[in-house]
Amino acid sequence: MSYTKIPSWMTLTADRVTVKLSVPSEANGVRVDTLSLRAPTVRDLRNAREAFPSDEEKQDEYLYTSLAEIGIKDLDGLFVKDLNRLQAGYFRLVHDDELQPESAKTTR
Repeated sequence: MSYTKIPSWMTLTADRVTVKLSVPSEANGVRVDTLSLRAPTVRDLRNAREAFPSDEEKQDEYLYTSLAEIGIKDLDGLFVKDLNRLQAGYFRLVHDDELQPESAKTTR
């Protein structure tokens, strides 16, 4: 199992990840410098797959906008670097092994 340090621009809890944007952006008509994603449920994943059964990119967009509670225009307005941060946060949020603190590493 691989353990990696959580980046300084990310705050991770068991049910939410918050990322600091590299540049403030608009979300729901408000200028923000962070975005948070709540932890997805099985229902969230199912809804994304049902909405866009053959388009993984659209499924991801659906998930990110739903979990962040923002519109697609807000997501589209992000710099690619900040979308990458959201994606990294999402993957850290859904994988248990990434939640392990550095001190939980075993030494051999």
